[in-house]
Amino acid sequence: MARTASLSGFPEWLPQERLVELHVLDVLRRTFELHGFASVETRAVETVEQLLRKGEIDKEVYALSRLQEDDEDQAKADPHQLALHFDLTVPFARYVVENAGYLAFPFRRYQIQKVWRGERPQEGRAREFTQADIDVVGDGSLPFRYDVELALVIVEALGQLPIPDFRLRINNRKLAEGFYRGIGLTDTAGVLRSIDKLEKIGPEKVAALLKEELGATDEQADAALKLAAIRTPDTSFVQQVRALGVSDPLLDEGLDELEQVIGEASRRAPGRVIADLSIARGLDYYTGTVYETVLVGHEHLGSICSGGRYDSLASKGSRTFPGVGLSIGVTRLVSRMLSQRFAEASRSVPTAVLVSLANDESWSEAQEVAAALRSRGIATEVAAKAEKFGKQIKYADRRGIPFVWFTGEDGTHQVKDIRSGEQTSADPAVWMPPAEDLVPAVTAVEG
Repeated sequence: MARTASLSGFPEWLPQERLVELHVLDVLRRTFELHGFASVETRAVETVEQLLRKGEIDKEVYALSRLQEDDEDQAKADPHQLALHFDLTVPFARYVVENAGYLAFPFRRYQIQKVWRGERPQEGRAREFTQADIDVVGDGSLPFRYDVELALVIVEALGQLPIPDFRLRINNRKLAEGFYRGIGLTDTAGVLRSIDKLEKIGPEKVAALLKEELGATDEQADAALKLAAIRTPDTSFVQQVRALGVSDPLLDEGLDELEQVIGEASRRAPGRVIADLSIARGLDYYTGTVYETVLVGHEHLGSICSGGRYDSLASKGSRTFPGVGLSIGVTRLVSRMLSQRFAEASRSVPTAVLVSLANDESWSEAQEVAAALRSRGIATEVAAKAEKFGKQIKYADRRGIPFVWFTGEDGTHQVKDIRSGEQTSADPAVWMPPAEDLVPAVTAVEG
């Protein structure tokens, strides 16, 4: 089970917990690469001006300053002040603009890095955490089919992890904004921010926000909430939206785009993808498709994977680089996997074999045995000193090492499975452990 970090909001893992996180990262990396995404890494810091270009997130940013700086408040107000990135999308947009001459478009990238946000730590929210992003960015235009493809890649990746069932919930900002315009609410960004709070504060309080802060009438607030209540596992949402009797060209465009995404995704991943017209996403740079993913039965944890289409985040003069991407909250997901014991590692260390020492003079020979095993990919360590064999076996047991190797005075070798007690003759040049013991396995916990 995950421990409470000594510094709130900055989690650290025990070795067996880190193995679970590494398994998640390996699955994501392998899946992304199978779909042709190339890995990139951007710097951990950006200018405050760059980070705050889009969205109201200034309170979440960690600014960097030297301890000897005389005027800290003035430094924070400086747009050229450096700050830790709070997500990977904004830095990636800058990266694309600066490196456009070296990239082949559409550019498919994945990125796995730490990010930092000055949030109040709570379950599922940390101040330092790992994200895994995939994006496709075009030069001037980006075919809508990528909105469909990225949804399917994420479903495939998450489907390989030892986690509960999940739902990828998809909406379209054009659909929502067109609907709000159609009912006479012109501050569509404000309506989206209010609707984005629906699951946290409920429909009554959202209706009050719409009326008090945006001047909506009772009828307008009721219509906005009716739209947000539509959820379907197929394209039947189109008829439900039409039945609300609202007309607007942007609404029509959004309906068509969302119908394409849900239509294809529901055929390829039935039950895993749904149209959910309450999804808004708080960041202002999203312009079309928006995604959120929740674990079934653990919805209060929040979204473990989210993102969307952004058409104007990256630009250079008249040249634009529209993109679509999703971000998996790896730390949030792993924290839940550990606290709820969704998965566990088969052992706590990579080591499969401990080579024992009969006496201190045998250390060099033991190293030769270890080298022979390692040459075939068997993680091996050598005992530190020639204690009684019982103590060396106990050491292996405490470390979670399944096999102990013994070399006799006559040069013969034996290996012991300390779990079963079985001990057999072995040749360091050819012996292999069972496939399931070669590396630690991370598996779902039944129950």
